[in-house]
Amino acid sequence: MTADPDCIFCKIVSGELPSFKIVEDDYTLTFLDLFPVSDGHTLVIPKRHFRDVFEIDETSLAAVTAASRRVAHAIEIALQPDGLSVFQLNRAAAGQTVFHYHMHLLPRNAGDPFKLHSRVRASDDALREIAARIATAMEREN
Repeated sequence: MTADPDCIFCKIVSGELPSFKIVEDDYTLTFLDLFPVSDGHTLVIPKRHFRDVFEIDETSLAAVTAASRRVAHAIEIALQPDGLSVFQLNRAAAGQTVFHYHMHLLPRNAGDPFKLHSRVRASDDALREIAARIATAMEREN
């Protein structure tokens, strides 16, 4: 498994750092953003390190896309948002802040302001509860 020893997401994949994991498979890991824009702000990453869309291989890209779709359905069931923003940022000029390819799944409700990032860390209790709700919805769908 290709990894960058300085990458926070690679450290999450290896288990060196904790996360509020929702699901994982052979190619991807899905967990909650610690600084969510909204409740349920989820990240889907390849387990292998790729800086951005310009580096990711097709197998990993397809796996992240497929996992994102499955998790999006679980978010819809668990959290019942009015909508869901799905986006991915590449390089600093585009707003990328963690340089490991990742997809954002951002539950949205009518009237929510449009933001890409937050600087407010969610509580562990809130993250744990939301991750459990989405993971339970994933299990029901499988």
